[in-house]
Formats: sequence, structure tokens, C-alpha cells
Amino acid sequence: MIRTGDEYRESIRDGREVWINGERVTDVTTHPMFKPIVDVRARIYDLQHENDLLTYEENGERNAISYKPPRTQADWQAKRAATDIVLDDAGGVVTRVGDETIGEMWSLLDGQDVLNQIDPTYAENVRRHIERACYADPFHVSANTDPKGDRSKRPQDQDPDMLLHVVRETDHGIVVRGAKYETAAAYSNQAFVKPTIANWGDDKLSDYALGFIVEMGQRGLKYICRTGFAGRASAEDYPLSNRFDEVDTLVIFDDVEIPWENVLFYRHTAAATFIRATLHRYSAFAFVQRMQKYADMMIGTALWNVRQTGLERQQAVQEKLAQLACYREGINAHLTASIAAAKESPGGLLMPDPSLLYTGRVLACTQLPAMMHIARELCGGQICITPDVASFREPETGKWLEKYYSINDNWAAEDRRRLLAYGRDLLNSDYAGHRLTFQLFAQSPPFAHLGAVYRNFDWDQALSFVKDSAGLSDEVLG
Repeated sequence: MIRTGDEYRESIRDGREVWINGERVTDVTTHPMFKPIVDVRARIYDLQHENDLLTYEENGERNAISYKPPRTQADWQAKRAATDIVLDDAGGVVTRVGDETIGEMWSLLDGQDVLNQIDPTYAENVRRHIERACYADPFHVSANTDPKGDRSKRPQDQDPDMLLHVVRETDHGIVVRGAKYETAAAYSNQAFVKPTIANWGDDKLSDYALGFIVEMGQRGLKYICRTGFAGRASAEDYPLSNRFDEVDTLVIFDDVEIPWENVLFYRHTAAATFIRATLHRYSAFAFVQRMQKYADMMIGTALWNVRQTGLERQQAVQEKLAQLACYREGINAHLTASIAAAKESPGGLLMPDPSLLYTGRVLACTQLPAMMHIARELCGGQICITPDVASFREPETGKWLEKYYSINDNWAAEDRRRLLAYGRDLLNSDYAGHRLTFQLFAQSPPFAHLGAVYRNFDWDQALSFVKDSAGLSDEVLG
């Protein structure tokens, strides 16, 4: 059943070893660089108790709609509405809060035949963990990529720990060593640790081909986090950085024992390759939906600015706003169409049309830098030269800033300052640059996005049409 925010906070006070800026963190729920995003996740838990659209009832209990395996179009529409409610309540974009990563577990259901080639108990482990996510409401994330080292070499030909691997088996499970990068790991409950595709050659078996669930308070885990944005500058000057920084972590697995019941597949390179190729067939939807919300933030910021400054009626300005609108609606169209054309998956779920979903992801990611630049143009140069809030509040300097930042009776200096600070943090700050890179690589790099499109696009339709239109012989079909 659904948890409360306080229950979530208490669940991550488990003595885990978290480091940031060379400091050992004693409590991630109160540390200034973690507390804001922990509070956002806690708010989502509390919001589930306040808004019935975020939950569904089963067996007399309320459960999170975000973790419900999708079997109908109505399920997907409910998930989409729930995500919008969460983002609207938060006032910004949060990505790794569970709904975007649980879909990677659903993809394992579609690989049951492959998993059964290794051991039927693995498929049963998958089903059990999906059920646990549905009814126990953990904060579920996923461990993404390894340090990798020299990619021209096999992992065995260099420091073997550059890729996470099994070092031995025990009666209770497998012992793993290595490291994984993961956003939100330091303040989550559990993670699906996914395989990184290694240079396996013709190997059918490899200690690097594994996937499992890890409990984040487990002994042997160490969390080394990048410096957070929260608390580094005034929240008035950087309103997004101080609320929505999802802290990324290098998770060290220092001989961590994974119980057999948490092992989802092991040693089988074909299984690891299949799982990696199909990993985002569900989770890409929540990821791309957030980019639609990011487009809304850019449109709103740019449009308020041109209205403040009286430029909205200029044709050149309208054209740039229209470009932002086309980007936003292009994402919206791909999401909507992928559900309208959804089909039943091998695991009995309703899978968004992969060609439409993956091409939507490419559109959203590849066009994002250009759209951010258009939004910058519409916001003007003041987003990078406006003084900070302390200067506005200081009586001696404030009187001049009040004079030059007030536009008319409707737009006083304070509202102008707030909008410019918001635009700066959205488009120009260190946090904005971090978000741009994160969106480009969070679900694998751009070449892998295009590879997913190549594997899922229906090439036969175009080939058949041109064959008939050009009068080619049947032999060309091979």
C-alpha cells in the first residue's frame, strides 16, 4: 500500500555510507544538498494520499498508479495524468522518482523466454519484484552505467572492476564487485542494476552479464556523490537548482552479496544483450513526457518575458514562439500516438508503439539544445547580467534597480527579477547545463537512441511501396 512521506524518510535512515564534497553524510534527509529533493519525493508520497488520481485500488488497498503494470490504454492515460499532477504540484521537472525506472522491470517480463533458457527461477524473481513494487511502494531506481575503463579492451584484460561483475557464488547468492553510476541512489530504497554491454566477443557466458535488485541500505555499498547544486547560491536567485537537483552518485559495490531471490539474470550474454536492447520500451514514455513539461517551462518563461517587454506582437518573436510550440506538440503527438497504436507485449502488457515512442525520444533529445537557445533569445540578455536578489533588497542599490527593472504598473521590479532568475536557472546556469547533458544521455547516448529507432521502424512498408511503384521484380525481396 502507499506510504507517507515520513515513512519514506525513515526508510532511508539506515546507516548507508554516503559521501559528498569529501564529507560523510549522516542523514540524507536533513543534509542541505539532499534535503530539497528528498522533500520532493516525500511530497509525492503524501500527494498520493491527497489525490485519488495518483492511486488505484486492488484487494482493498490503495497502490501507486505509477507502479501499476500497464495492460490497457486507460492505464497509460492514468499514468500520464498522474505524472502531470506530480510535476505541476512540484513546480518543475523531477525525473528519477520511480515511475521512469520501474518500466525497465516491466521489460524483463517480455524477456521471460530468454530468461527461462538460463533458469526458470529468474523469471519468477522478476514477477515477484514487480509485484513487490506494486504493493510495497518503494522508491525504485536503476543503476545505469559503469566506469568502463579502456573500451577497446575486454574487461578481463584490464582492471576487472571497471565493469560490475560476479567474483564468487555462495549458498545464499552471488558476490559482486565494481561500480555503477545512478541518479538518486543515495536517497532511494532499491535499484534494478542493469548490465552494461561489454566486449564479449563470442562468449556465451560472462560474469559481467548480470542483472539484479539491490537494497540500498545493504552492507558493502558506498555512495560517492557529485557536488549538489542546492545550497550553493540563494534560492531566490536559483529557484530550480535549489529545489530539483537530483544528485548523481557513483555507487561502489565492495563485495556485496546479492541473495539468489534478487538475481534476475546471470552470466548469459544473450539475455543481457536482449534486456539492454529492450530496456526502455516502457520507461521511455515517462522520460519523454518530462521533456514535454520542460518544453512547457521554456515556453512559459519566454512568453512571459516578451509580454513583459511588449514584444509579443512582433512577427519574428511569434515565429520563435511557434518553433517552441512545434517542438512541444511534436513530443505530445509522439506520446499520444504511441499509446493509440500500442500493442500487447510478449509478457502480456500493453506496450507503447516502439517506433513512435523512440522517434519521439530522438526528437525530444536532439532538438532540446536548439530549443533552449531559442528560449534564451526570447528571454534576452538580461538573464545573464541581472544582479542578484541581495542587490535588489539593499536600500542604496535597490532604489536604482527598482527604477530600471520596473516596466509598467503591472510589472514591478520584483516580478521582473523573479522571472529573470527563473529563466537564468532554467537556461543559463550550471544546473541548466547539467540538465541538458542529463537529458541527452540519461537513457543511453544519442547513437543508441537512433539504433532503437532502426531496430523498431517498419522498413518493409516503404520497401514494398517502392518495389511496386518502380515496377521491381519479386526477386529483389530475396
